[in-house]
Amino acid sequence: MRIVIAGGHGQIALLLERDLIAAGHTAIGLIRKPEQVPDVRATGAEAVVLDLESADLNAVAHVMEGADAAVFAAGAGPNSGTLRKDTVDRGASALLADAAERVGVRRFLQISGMGVDAPPAQLTGGDWPAYFAAKAAAEDDLRGRDLDWLILRPGGLINAPGTGRVALADKVGDLGSVPRADVAAVITALLTADVSRRTLELVSGDTPVDQAVRDL
Repeated sequence: MRIVIAGGHGQIALLLERDLIAAGHTAIGLIRKPEQVPDVRATGAEAVVLDLESADLNAVAHVMEGADAAVFAAGAGPNSGTLRKDTVDRGASALLADAAERVGVRRFLQISGMGVDAPPAQLTGGDWPAYFAAKAAAEDDLRGRDLDWLILRPGGLINAPGTGRVALADKVGDLGSVPRADVAAVITALLTADVSRRTLELVSGDTPVDQAVRDL
């Protein structure tokens, strides 16, 4: 498969690119800054400098030509302000989905987050309300499209080594944590799985990744 990844320099995206290349796929990481190119290429992926906050639909559709799937892994990041929460976490996702529809890329996986529909009480200050609002709007936008979409809501992201064991379901219970490496492994498996049009939660658990995806 040829897979385009928005937010190609993000922590999950760099791990995902390595996993996809190891699995025999072609990965294209969309990035904002030329200085990010070496890190993306080091994973084995192709790097394309394309800022989804300023690019037009024609430019994004051109990059999407010939792809089999798209992954929206971009995010404005901490301390980015409420405006960029909307332009990146919602607007850029919608633009990538517009491009996918234009060129006929049906498989679209969007990384969201647990708590989008019911934010935890401890995450109500600062930019968190804007973040959850943008992610919720992005999810709603994707659900309304005629795509083979998946929305993946990981729990709290940590940088510990992946365990290869997860809990993956429509609802997994309380907010937990999950290594970014395991998120990347789950995405790699989901992209070729016969499952679509579902919103899935993901935390660390006891089930091997491949089995968790098959169980869906």
